[in-house]
Amino acid sequence: MSSARERARSRQALMVERHGLSGDVQYHWSLDDARMTWSRGGKPFLTGRLTMIGSVSLSQRTWLWSWANESLPSAALGDIARVRRFGEAHDLPVLPWPGFDYLPELVAEARMVAASVLDADGLWAESTDDAELHFLLHDLKPATDAA
Repeated sequence: MSSARERARSRQALMVERHGLSGDVQYHWSLDDARMTWSRGGKPFLTGRLTMIGSVSLSQRTWLWSWANESLPSAALGDIARVRRFGEAHDLPVLPWPGFDYLPELVAEARMVAASVLDADGLWAESTDDAELHFLLHDLKPATDAA
């Protein structure tokens, strides 16, 4: 697990630095087409594919893996089932469970192992009043003005 943690941290830092994802960056994501686009000053500069890892209900203090969430579009799931199978094959708790009580350390481990298993370029999280949504990012490339 420590190798997955270190790999995720170094890839995350590299992604932010390489693609300029700090400062005045805006972003838009869509679960329907599993895409994320970053822009600056209204001009898109980066796009990538996303995989939803899971979500946290802050009021219920629970985590739900995306593969166990029937309300999500299939495009947003990507290969997340591989993370579940990895947990089963290696007898790792949490990974094959549909959900678990929210503990920040467990969510962090789940995110980092998912990033490692699915060879993600980085991680992303979105917070609302009652939920945290957690994503993996893949296939990052410059955005085109074709839209």
